[in-house]
Amino acid sequence: MTEFFMGLGLSYEWAFGISTIAGILLIALPLMLGVAMIIYADRKIWAAMALRRGPNVVGPLGLLQSFADGLKVFLQETIIPSAANKGLFLIAPIITFTVALMAWAVIPFNSGAVLANLNVGLLYVLAISSLGVYGVVIAGWSSNSKYPFFSAMRASAQMISYEVSIGFILICVVLWAGTFNLNDIVKAQLGHGLGIVNGFWFNPLLFPMWVMFLISGMAETARAPFDLTEAESELVAGYQTEYSSMAFALYWLGEYANVLLMCALNATLFFGGWLPPLNIDLIPWFDIPGVVWLLAKILFFFFVFSWVKATVPRYRYDQLMRLGWKIFLPVSLLFVFLVSGYLMATGHFA
Repeated sequence: MTEFFMGLGLSYEWAFGISTIAGILLIALPLMLGVAMIIYADRKIWAAMALRRGPNVVGPLGLLQSFADGLKVFLQETIIPSAANKGLFLIAPIITFTVALMAWAVIPFNSGAVLANLNVGLLYVLAISSLGVYGVVIAGWSSNSKYPFFSAMRASAQMISYEVSIGFILICVVLWAGTFNLNDIVKAQLGHGLGIVNGFWFNPLLFPMWVMFLISGMAETARAPFDLTEAESELVAGYQTEYSSMAFALYWLGEYANVLLMCALNATLFFGGWLPPLNIDLIPWFDIPGVVWLLAKILFFFFVFSWVKATVPRYRYDQLMRLGWKIFLPVSLLFVFLVSGYLMATGHFA
């Protein structure tokens, strides 16, 4: 894109700046539209599993319901508790929303179609996803209310518990792919399963890692059954209790953007990303744009996230901690040894 703007007579500095802004908008604007529609899809899936209709009034088939909700919160008054730390109270949802968008900078939508093709892209995602908890912790502390504060403590403990096991899971993927670059990790999955299946999920040593990554992703994004940070039966609305208007909406947008990010990471790290599911020439798989394959995989994983939320009861807090520390952590560490040992024994690192 930089070359295109340089061809229009702009200097390299201006062309690079404009192309960067254009790339950001090409990702952020469709993502915001996707978040609005994915909230609608989420509610429809829950309704279908509970034998209800779901949103069906605003617009055809209720498709404009999310936009009506957004307009409603936009027109509401922002109420700040008198005892709250006003500066931190207002900046907390901005942190959550901004961090949720920043991680998408390294997600490859096709071969080379990525905003920032970093050699350490996976480390960047891991670092950025860890920052999201700051918005929750700051909101819980600055609200000066006990239930948001309890929620903030839960969120910090939950993030630490599952971030460790996610790190070991990603080490297994990096060892097999031999790179931290997400675009190269996708390419390493081409024909990985018997020369036919595109994806690490077909690998017996990496399939358990994908299952753990999927569950850890739900815990990382505080989705049911791990939504203990906003457990309404215990904490009213958790860290969001004192929020209203657009500040409340920013948390919703950030939460669903993070969910979509986890779905994209599942697709990118284990299911071939923008590659078609099978590496065969009988069907013109590769004639379909890679972004279509990635979008289809993201939607599939989002359906799984919604399915789990609609059917699985919430964990108790001690169950959440036990799963993270006593099961996922030792198992993921064991598989780091198994994967690295297998790769060394087969001369993969030679």
